[in-house]
Amino acid sequence: MSEGQVERYLQKHPEFFNEHLNLLEQIHIPHPSGNAVSLISKQLEIFRSRHHEMENQLTELIDIARDNDTSIMRMHKLSLALLDATTLADAVKNLNIALCEYFLTDFVAIRIIKEGGHPHLDELFITPHSEKLKPFIKELSTQQPGCGRPTLAQARVLFGEAVAADVKSCAIIPMMFTELEGILAIGSREEDRFVEGMGHLFLKQMSELVGTRFIALLKAS
Repeated sequence: MSEGQVERYLQKHPEFFNEHLNLLEQIHIPHPSGNAVSLISKQLEIFRSRHHEMENQLTELIDIARDNDTSIMRMHKLSLALLDATTLADAVKNLNIALCEYFLTDFVAIRIIKEGGHPHLDELFITPHSEKLKPFIKELSTQQPGCGRPTLAQARVLFGEAVAADVKSCAIIPMMFTELEGILAIGSREEDRFVEGMGHLFLKQMSELVGTRFIALLKAS
């Protein structure tokens, strides 16, 4: 359309902007006072700015809610997988499947700090005074998850020599309960999958789920 056609249309439909108020936020109308800004114009500018800020905040809240819904669904799947296990071997197997499929991790490890082992599951246990625990002094002493790139020593203990160098980022989650002490770890080939400073809430809840189920299975074994 030409400018003349637009002008004639608006002359014939003076109520147009009453029915399309949203357009007023997107167009610039010169003021007869030149560079001076009227109070109404200034107010409109402020309202527009606040409107955009609220839109951005709402978008952020929606994104957070969506992420939380996804995390809750994944935790539910993990809970079902653990409850379905009736032996320690089943629990280890189901834990690996659930974390890889639902949490999109590449590597999973659980180590229980305990004297003695279990038939066919020797790799699951680490004795309390083992040298293998030295790389995890910080996580075990603070009882807080550690995220980021693991040291080669940590990756070797958790995931094995064969793939240790492939683990680019990792969440090391201490499990410090009255009836069980251990380490749960999830790793990735991506450097930005688990980064320092990321939230720990779901990681702690994950360790509580895993720890509670393993305590019950250890008692039954």
